[in-house]
Amino acid sequence: MTCRLGGMTESTLPPCPPSGRRGPRTVLLRGGAVYSPADPFATAMLVEGGHVAWVGSDGAAEAYAATADEIVELDGALVTPAFVDAHVHATATGLALTGLDLTGSPSLAATLAAVTAFVDAQPEPGGVLIGHGWDETGWPEGRPPTLAELDAAAHGAALYLSRTDVHSALATTALRSLTEGLAEAPGFDPGGPLTKDAHHAVRQTALARLTPEQRRSAQRATLARAAELGIGALHECAGPEISSEADLAALLALAAEGEGPEVFGYWGELGGVETARRLGAVGAGGDLFVDGALGSHTACLHAPYTDAEHTGTAYLTAEQVADHVAACTEAGIQAGFHAIGDAAVAAVVEGVRAAGARIGADRVKALRHRVEHAEALDDRTIAAFAELGLTASVQPAFDAAWGGPEGMYVQRLGAGRAAALNPFAALLRAGVPLAFGSDAPVTPLDPWGTVRAAAFHQTPDHRISVRAAFTAHTRGGWRAVGRDQDGVLVPGAVASYAIWAAGELVVQAPDSRVAGWSTDPRSGTPGLPDLTPGHPLPTCLRTVVRGRTVFQR
Repeated sequence: MTCRLGGMTESTLPPCPPSGRRGPRTVLLRGGAVYSPADPFATAMLVEGGHVAWVGSDGAAEAYAATADEIVELDGALVTPAFVDAHVHATATGLALTGLDLTGSPSLAATLAAVTAFVDAQPEPGGVLIGHGWDETGWPEGRPPTLAELDAAAHGAALYLSRTDVHSALATTALRSLTEGLAEAPGFDPGGPLTKDAHHAVRQTALARLTPEQRRSAQRATLARAAELGIGALHECAGPEISSEADLAALLALAAEGEGPEVFGYWGELGGVETARRLGAVGAGGDLFVDGALGSHTACLHAPYTDAEHTGTAYLTAEQVADHVAACTEAGIQAGFHAIGDAAVAAVVEGVRAAGARIGADRVKALRHRVEHAEALDDRTIAAFAELGLTASVQPAFDAAWGGPEGMYVQRLGAGRAAALNPFAALLRAGVPLAFGSDAPVTPLDPWGTVRAAAFHQTPDHRISVRAAFTAHTRGGWRAVGRDQDGVLVPGAVASYAIWAAGELVVQAPDSRVAGWSTDPRSGTPGLPDLTPGHPLPTCLRTVVRGRTVFQR
């Protein structure tokens, strides 16, 4: 069976069925560019079952052609390891994909009009409606809707609308009335957005009213979208405040059916080691909140916000961090924390160091505990990350969305502190492992856009090469779950890969004066797509997970 993929951007190719022969199914890919450290000039790859068996030249590939079950004629297409998105919320992402997505809504008026149109389009009244993505920082009105405005736009429906950072939300009166004790919860506002515990409570009310069919549909939408984008694995960051045990269990069961990307679950609950194990999670971490988010003024800072007279919210102390890390380490399971502000990151560092002093620094370091987001770092905290063996699970799209001289970061922190955020280059120089993700639905699933955002960071000193960024979004995600051997196309590695219509391949450095240059064959350095802003991003033609095709254009 021969399939031809290269040169395709819009056409649809029928899937190639298995040949029916016994033993591991073999697939030979040839006639393209294979991104592999085993052979920087590779143009062909052989897959047997779920593993890479060989990489090399088209000429040498002829020896395998006669016995291959399928031959994929790449026609110049690029083959790379599949991406790993190291921080997602699958159900919320799917609800945004299939429901009311307010990302990019240009104004308060447009947002209210979108709410009305969404409510009016529902086939029947009842239940809780869910949307996501509003961001008032760029609206001409300069404020979110009031409760009265939202109620009027929603025609009285029960409606939950998470802000773009998912650390505050709008909720109509009908939804608030379903949430017991809401008015007494920290973060309650009788006429505006809800934050802190009030937000967590109303979110749990909304999600608890999803039917199993709604949840499965949303999760399937996320997995399908990820596969379409060349993503072969997702790290789901679940927890009692952001989803539920049932939600994580359903997602892991759906992923186990093998129709999409692999999913690795994290359960973010303080003292939740046994719950994480029972659910089949790989870690008791992810969105275990030490603080909130900058956009919602809940990230915990050493100095007050520029546009608010407070320093945000601390959800955990360094002592609580130490207890959790020690418990996880004793159990042999990875810990992880959500920490954005400099005070929150400092609390994590202090707590991890204290855990190491208590039970052994080498034992703690060996588990590669994670810090999600880790935006506000200085030289001391970066050095501490390296010392303590912490993995930085970061989201370059945050800088693309909110960085720069006119972005939300400057509004919240002022130009000086904003320019210090997301220092990817300094982290790499210190030897801190990076794992890239989207935090979808906070920013969308968009792996090549994420690599571009890191390579063209809005603060030039924080830029890294496209090659380093690509590694952080592939092998870095595998390393973050302790699978150092995966995320690279070499013999013996797991055959999770993507095929791309990618255009010219270049070597790109983090230097705005030199966007890219064609690969010199003598250098032995494999090229990647040109990601200079303005260039079209690669189009995924096929995504394969452990030898199974989960998407084909």
